Amino acid sequence: MRYDPRVSEDLLPAEPRAQFRCCPRCAAALTGPGACPLVCASCGFTYYFNPAISAAGILLRGDGQGLFIRRGHAPGLGLLAFAGGFVDAGETPELALRREVREEVGVELEAIEYLGSQPNTYDYRGVTYHVVDLIFVATIGDGVPRALDGVAAVEWHDPLTLDPARLAFASMSWGLGIFQQRRA
Repeated sequence: MRYDPRVSEDLLPAEPRAQFRCCPRCAAALTGPGACPLVCASCGFTYYFNPAISAAGILLRGDGQGLFIRRGHAPGLGLLAFAGGFVDAGETPELALRREVREEVGVELEAIEYLGSQPNTYDYRGVTYHVVDLIFVATIGDGVPRALDGVAAVEWHDPLTLDPARLAFASMSWGLGIFQQRRA
């Protein structure tokens, strides 16, 4: 899988009226074209559809095996994924990755190296969130991996031979493909 810098048309923001029918500030019904940014004609509230940021990691142990999670909830229920999650306000992506890995699989990370980024969408409770996934490669430190928050199971796979198509999200498939390409 080669890196393709083009933006996928299916990852562009949905028409704003599909996400909001009323103003988040004053609750007035939104009328007119669903432009981006969304502007309320009643109160002037302006909402930009900026993406959220997530941090996920290809987590390696000393023998080169990678720790993958089996997702315990939608989207991607039951599919393989990297451990990771959304970056909180005031948090760097690296700190978010450390926190999310502790929360999801109970291990600490040592070396963290940035691999790349990709756009993604995350459907949650009827809203499609646009996300920029930051993918890292990290070395597992202390702790015994176990399925915790939102994780159905943890699995070890060789990240150099695992088919990227088996991952829950296109951004993670891309990341695993780039990892394999660079390590080949």
